[in-house]
Amino acid sequence: MTEQTLPYAGLKVIEFTHMVMGPTCGLILADLGADVIKIEPLKGDNTRHLLGSGAGFFSAFNRNKKSLAVDLKSEQGLALVKDLISSADVVSENFKPGTMKKLGLDYESLSERNPGLVYVSHKGFLPGPYEHRTALDEVVQMMGGLAYMTGRKGDPVRAGTSVNDIMGGMFGAIGVMAALKAREQTGRGQQVQSALFENNIFLVAQHMMQYVVTGKAPDPMPSRISAWAIYDVFNVKDGEQIFLAVVSDTQWRIFCDAFGLPELLNNPALETNNQRVLARSWLLPMLQKRLAVYSKAELAEVFEANGLPFAPIARPEELLQDEHLLETGGLAPMQMPDGRETNVPLLPICMDGQRLGVRLNPPRLGEHTLSILQNAGLSDAQINTLLENNVIATQ
Repeated sequence: MTEQTLPYAGLKVIEFTHMVMGPTCGLILADLGADVIKIEPLKGDNTRHLLGSGAGFFSAFNRNKKSLAVDLKSEQGLALVKDLISSADVVSENFKPGTMKKLGLDYESLSERNPGLVYVSHKGFLPGPYEHRTALDEVVQMMGGLAYMTGRKGDPVRAGTSVNDIMGGMFGAIGVMAALKAREQTGRGQQVQSALFENNIFLVAQHMMQYVVTGKAPDPMPSRISAWAIYDVFNVKDGEQIFLAVVSDTQWRIFCDAFGLPELLNNPALETNNQRVLARSWLLPMLQKRLAVYSKAELAEVFEANGLPFAPIARPEELLQDEHLLETGGLAPMQMPDGRETNVPLLPICMDGQRLGVRLNPPRLGEHTLSILQNAGLSDAQINTLLENNVIATQ
């Protein structure tokens, strides 16, 4: 699939985003072919300089984008950006409520000049009693029941990645796609809103409905009554661990045959999955002991040969060398803003049998400032004046 044949080739997106949620929306549109211009302050997006768990944010969510470094606090810089937006298809932002309005970059102001504009806002909460609260992924996981369901009783634990930020950006992109389709019919754009809290509620909806169906409050995942008898991490030979699952009566028969367990297969108290669930208190310890003599590799070989679900317990850094990802193109070569070469995970979809690759590396601050302004029709003299007045920055 060439750049010209990508679904959103020719779509112009102006992005005012940082951290994860907003950049994820732009990443999806960019990977699908959109021309995404990332508006950054002269000192750069703060996400570029995060440490610890935030160190990978910028490089993970900003490929296939262009960087325009501009001072939005200056009249010239603000006017410059508004001119760019006048011919844009989409504006994406994830700043605190009221920030864009103060700059005159809110939907109402921009749509007067560009009625076809699709404007997507990524916030902590959709409009309502909570909308002015400051939200983070962890905040909404705690108040939205996800941390309760992930941790053990009395020990709420956030999920091990930015699930609401990433999915919130995904839903923002879905909203943009729907609004673009509606624009084909009406000729007008609209505002789209996506939010962390409401995304989290969507994630825990299955547990909310579990309560409705059963009348019993759901237990956290570590202490839940499993829907399947074998759905657990097993400690095996040489201190290794592996997740093994047997989730149907057919799989139970295959499992027992594969490991020579006729006494379990022929036990009438273990005939159905629900019976085996009720027997977990003694069945699992017995299976843990029986399977502990195998290595992780031996168990994986048997489970794979018999079509049974299994998973080694992998660490994130190990996935950079995962044979499946490397062979199928799920990891693509990319250059970091500091010049280092690496592989990066792509969107988890194929289109026409191909993965959506890296066309542009995550940009250096202001890397595309000159080309963007030249394409917008500014003369060299005008650009030099903006540089001299510290309205824009380049690299």
